[in-house]
Amino acid sequence: MANLPEKNFQKIVRKPWGREILYVPENLERVGKILFIDANKRLSLQRHSEKEETLCLFSGKSLLWLGKDRDSLKKIKMEPYSGYTIEPGTLHRIESLEDSVILEVSSPEKGTTFRVEDDFGRPDETEKLRLQPNRGWNS
Repeated sequence: MANLPEKNFQKIVRKPWGREILYVPENLERVGKILFIDANKRLSLQRHSEKEETLCLFSGKSLLWLGKDRDSLKKIKMEPYSGYTIEPGTLHRIESLEDSVILEVSSPEKGTTFRVEDDFGRPDETEKLRLQPNRGWNS
């Protein structure tokens, strides 16, 4: 019989665009998040040095920006319950057209998230910054 979990896990991280709930314990080799993005907000235009992620629109309306660089960026209307996998190094951003909920599953959050553009003036997210409350964001 499999080991049953002794307690639940949940970590809420406040973000300037809303919040995220991490629901996979941090010692595992995968990450699971629920992103709650406020209407008319955008996540950073970013790329990850190591992290691979798959996004799924659960509710609301959002655009996913994808490209190798700024000149090749395309805005894709996210379809509900469809997966969008983003490889390391791919430039991407989520733009919420209305309050949206997006599920994310990814490889461990290692390396750096390079913020090419950020509506809130946040720096690149390093492994050191991830250890700070709200990942360094003062809400």
